[in-house]
Amino acid sequence: MKIKLLFILLITCTGAFGQIRYGNYGRTKSENTVRINYSNPKEYTIAEIQVVGAEYLDHIALTSISGLKVGDKVKIPGDDITQAIKKLWKQGLIGNVEIYATKVEGSNIYLTIELTERPRLSRFNFHGITKSEESDLREKINLIRGRVMTDAIIKNSELTVKKYFYEKGFLNTQVDIRYSQDSIISNSVMLDIDIEKNRKVKIRNVNFVGNENFPEMKLKGKMKNTGERPRFKIAGALIATGINALKPKDKRVKIKDEEDTAWYSLTKPLINLVIENVKLNVFKSSKFVEEKYKEDKEALIAFYNSKGYRDAYIAEDTIVTIDENSVDIDIRIVPGQQYFFREITWTGNFIHDDRTLDQILGVERGDIYNMESLDKKLNYNPNGPDISSLYMDNGYLFFSVNPVEVKIEGDSIDVEMRIYEGAQATIRKVYVTGNDRTNDHVIMRELRTLPGQKFSRSELIRTQRELSQLGYFNPETVSPNPIPNPVDETVDIEWSLEERPSDQIELSGGWGGSFGFVGTLGLTFNNFSLRNLTHFDKWRPLPVGDGQKLSLRLQANGRQFQSYSISFSEPWLGGKKPKSFGVSYNYSVQRSLNPYNRREILGSMQVTGVTVSLGQRLKWPDDYFTLSNAVSYTNYNLYRFGQSLGFDEGTGIANNFTFTTTLSRNSVDSPMYPRNGSSISLSLALTPPYSLFNDLDYQSASNNDRYKWVEYHKWMFDAKYYMQLAGNLVLSARAHMGYLGSYQSTTGIGPFERFQLGGDGLTGSNFLLGNDIIGLRGYDNNSITPTETVNGNVIRGGTLYNKFVFELRYPVSLNPSATIYVLSFAEAGNNWLDFTEYNPNNLYTSAGAGVRIFMPAFGLLGIDWGYGFDPDPSNPNGSASGGQIHFSIGQTLR
Repeated sequence: MKIKLLFILLITCTGAFGQIRYGNYGRTKSENTVRINYSNPKEYTIAEIQVVGAEYLDHIALTSISGLKVGDKVKIPGDDITQAIKKLWKQGLIGNVEIYATKVEGSNIYLTIELTERPRLSRFNFHGITKSEESDLREKINLIRGRVMTDAIIKNSELTVKKYFYEKGFLNTQVDIRYSQDSIISNSVMLDIDIEKNRKVKIRNVNFVGNENFPEMKLKGKMKNTGERPRFKIAGALIATGINALKPKDKRVKIKDEEDTAWYSLTKPLINLVIENVKLNVFKSSKFVEEKYKEDKEALIAFYNSKGYRDAYIAEDTIVTIDENSVDIDIRIVPGQQYFFREITWTGNFIHDDRTLDQILGVERGDIYNMESLDKKLNYNPNGPDISSLYMDNGYLFFSVNPVEVKIEGDSIDVEMRIYEGAQATIRKVYVTGNDRTNDHVIMRELRTLPGQKFSRSELIRTQRELSQLGYFNPETVSPNPIPNPVDETVDIEWSLEERPSDQIELSGGWGGSFGFVGTLGLTFNNFSLRNLTHFDKWRPLPVGDGQKLSLRLQANGRQFQSYSISFSEPWLGGKKPKSFGVSYNYSVQRSLNPYNRREILGSMQVTGVTVSLGQRLKWPDDYFTLSNAVSYTNYNLYRFGQSLGFDEGTGIANNFTFTTTLSRNSVDSPMYPRNGSSISLSLALTPPYSLFNDLDYQSASNNDRYKWVEYHKWMFDAKYYMQLAGNLVLSARAHMGYLGSYQSTTGIGPFERFQLGGDGLTGSNFLLGNDIIGLRGYDNNSITPTETVNGNVIRGGTLYNKFVFELRYPVSLNPSATIYVLSFAEAGNNWLDFTEYNPNNLYTSAGAGVRIFMPAFGLLGIDWGYGFDPDPSNPNGSASGGQIHFSIGQTLR
């Protein structure tokens, strides 16, 4: 036994000190053999160091890395050589290394470092995956051309690939990385990464073992990312269970309470049968992802905690493999005792008394012990007031409240709210960073948190919303950073902004009724600067930075139709108050051409208009309101343009002078993907009541005299409401109404400013007359548009319309360069000639789905598929309108 131990010790020592080797270099071994006495180490001076085998690496650098240099004294055997090898290995550049002595002369030793270099990566290829997956992996994997290849890099690459597919539910992914010598580049290898994803592993069942506290469906609903595989096997299950499962039994299930007389008509076995065999998970993934599963387990415990089970924990959870594509999850939760609030006391509060704090907290004796809800009421409650806002909105930035359980007795808990009020903080400085294009004064005028004011958290949140609404910055990254200074009771606020492109180009085409195809080119500069127009050194590439808006638009279809418009708006007229100013000009011409000689003009209609507007923000009822007024003049000049517009022989002149006032309130949190808030607008457009003071007999007058001065009053109402349901899933509810009336019944309503309903809301005839083109998906364009005959001329368009929309939206990407969300919708609307036909219960209904893509350069792009449930108005006795595809470019549907 002693001999064996001595042999093992000798081998170990040999491994430790065997880095130094002695070669003969052409001579016999006996001539150059240097005997080493391991029991008596000897010190030598390095006389020379040579590097052998390094073809691409620098010899001097390698010697320096080893830590050995000529003139150093080394002890052999000793740690010096061992450390030198470790240092060389640590670089990851070397495949094998040996240090040996070629010669020993007295106390001088001649060393040689012999090594082999690791190959470098020339290129790598993926096999067995799609192009998009390959693109994603190339960004994630740590493989760089020219990098020295090591076993660790190969292993890490394999783990990265597996992790990528594990997160997508491919738990059985197999990765095989093969390398081969590159014949083109010396000392280089090529990698072939073979990937076999296999099928996704789906969750068949989630079972809650021993659960007696909550319905399983409720617990499963709390697991947002861990859903059961959809299935519908009720027919087979009924056959397997037998007809006896449907026979009535004595014990039936109530759907409400003991006094409720409503009962299910089916028995308990059938209900259980449906629960077990019907799984319709529409919005929940059934693939098993470890990280998401951990998050859902935390959500389960949080749910139990919210119901008073503060000691709840998961005793065990088991992943049961059913087959290579399916698993079951068994979870056993120990809920523990359910607790309730008993006494809540306040300490440290001097500014506000206990009664005020109790009212805001809203927790009564005997309420379920819910610390999650309590924390919202204390710190931040998105749906109402909270204790922190009570203090922080009044400058108490250093305020804090700490709930402490002071007594637990049975199922009751006493909580003491320990408050530190601190001093009021005054804003000292405000910084703005990240605004590369937008001038500072454009941002500063939107700030509600200015130096010298008391700190206010609500004003900070409001400022964040205002900056997001500008459209110049990424709304997802607009964030304030308060920097408190407790010593002097002040706070600095830094606003970190991320500029995004805000200018837009519109390239679109549509079918314009009698015009045929109409092409559109539009340019919108949303952050324009008029004062820098002549300062070419400030063009980037156009004069930008002052928050003004300049729009240019051209529509054309050859000689038959052209339309030109230009508009300019300044949101802060004078730069001191939020008073907006705008001016616009438009000119359109439509010509009737000889079909046999396109150069011959048979008739034409020219429309020229100018509008000047002025608006301001209001402080009452609150400062979300704005009031704007506009004066516009439009001239219609028709020459032999047909009878359909109401003019005799198609020739005449009409003048439309209008005053429009709009009262609106907008509190949405983001312009591109709102999650919360509302937008309400009520506008009234009035023309002078010419019929009240002129001598014209409208009943006998010609249409040329009747429409020479257009007369009407027009009311428009639009309301939008956004509610965040769960995560980023948003419900959007909208209502739109419009009414066009006359001052006297004898004057009637002309062809101008009427409503045309149906389709995408973007195209249609007679839009030169200022008609409102309103979309109703699932129906043909302008198909829900009544007509009437006036003095033998047919006029299209309603004078009264309603429309209601519900949309569910979910974002695919909130990236500022491309905001994408999908939606499903249900909407209803109708269009009537007058109040005598108005029936709010008679609406055309539709439903469908779509997608929206917002790119700063092009605006909002959309496609919808809608199914109209009612017959087209042109064929009221026919079948349903059916499926329709609608496109929208550059604007959103009303």
